[in-house]
Amino acid sequence: MYIPQHFEETRPDVLHQLMRRYPLATIVTRTEAELNATHIPLLLQTTPGSLGILQGHVARANPMLGELSQAQETLIIFQGPDAYVSPRWYEDKALTGKVVPTWNYLAVHAYGTVSIHDEPEWLRGHLENLTAENEKNFETPWQVGDAPDEYITRMLRGIVGIQFSLSRIVGKWKLSQNKTQLDQRTIVEGLEAQSRPETEALAKVMEGAFKL
Repeated sequence: MYIPQHFEETRPDVLHQLMRRYPLATIVTRTEAELNATHIPLLLQTTPGSLGILQGHVARANPMLGELSQAQETLIIFQGPDAYVSPRWYEDKALTGKVVPTWNYLAVHAYGTVSIHDEPEWLRGHLENLTAENEKNFETPWQVGDAPDEYITRMLRGIVGIQFSLSRIVGKWKLSQNKTQLDQRTIVEGLEAQSRPETEALAKVMEGAFKL
């Protein structure tokens, strides 16, 4: 990923926050013939002094499992809020007209080595943790134990767990850092005026980044 210095985000806690908030990841694998991408939610777990591990699961029939087992390193992509930025929001639009559109976004690229898990105990523990993380904001969270044991046992036979030990993570926070504070403010106002969840989310990130 090309990351100009003014767009680079290196703080692990900030990168981890995005990975937790937007857990649907794109896992990129390669064979001799082609590149493949798989989209699955991943659960991040961290310990002091470590970049963390990512846990997920895929269908046992997914050919990605064979590709992962042969890979020395895997690329995992997380995407945060993004939005189009109109030239109409720049001061220079009225002054010189020398402006062009762009796109602001947040992205994390994580790299790691994989281990494969098909032990029933590991899989059930993983599903319980993944479910608890995603159900925690509901008034009455659903739990794996709410389903019949025989049904869960049968479902577990159809999946395989994957765990990535992360060796590096890089982030790109493209938030118009190379623009004036006035332009940053008008971009935020333009994003908020669209009243869409993704534009409002990006505007909120920009406000926090620039203390607007």
